[in-house]
Amino acid sequence: MTGPTARRPCGDGANQFTGSIWIFGDDVDTDAIIPARYLNTSDPQELAKHCMEDADPEFPGKVRPGDILVAGKNFGCGSSREHAPIAIKAAGVSCVIAVSFARIFYRNAFNMGLPILECPEAVREAGQGDTFSVCLETGEIHNVTRGRSYQAAPVPPFMIELLQSGGLMGYVKKRHLWESRS
Repeated sequence: MTGPTARRPCGDGANQFTGSIWIFGDDVDTDAIIPARYLNTSDPQELAKHCMEDADPEFPGKVRPGDILVAGKNFGCGSSREHAPIAIKAAGVSCVIAVSFARIFYRNAFNMGLPILECPEAVREAGQGDTFSVCLETGEIHNVTRGRSYQAAPVPPFMIELLQSGGLMGYVKKRHLWESRS
């Protein structure tokens, strides 16, 4: 779906994000997302201070809560470090939209509670600084700046629940507490 369209409501709004976008290219590896020299900590706030600094030295100081990363193909390739989605999420990024994701990054992102969507059309037509509005439930991405809408695959309900729990560990804790009360 491209061009001006009537927008569908996004559930209760909890799975909708609006923010300025930051554009990165193809094959952004986990070492560019969070350089190995910072892997001596697992503190999310410390990792956030160095998120994407090798790809764009200005990013850690300029990213704002709710901003959205937009990238080309194979985002998150390289090592399977969980620090990468943790750093992105802790930097305040609300979600990542890419042409495609490395398989292990895709899994780690959801496990760490970082929403991601694949949408080549939205990436292709994005401009640095554009504002995107994203609905995970419907998969709709709206480029507010350009007045264009795109369709990604909606995030399945189970994955929405995983994200709302803060990731896999939060989901497991929540389920365990619920089951122990039954």
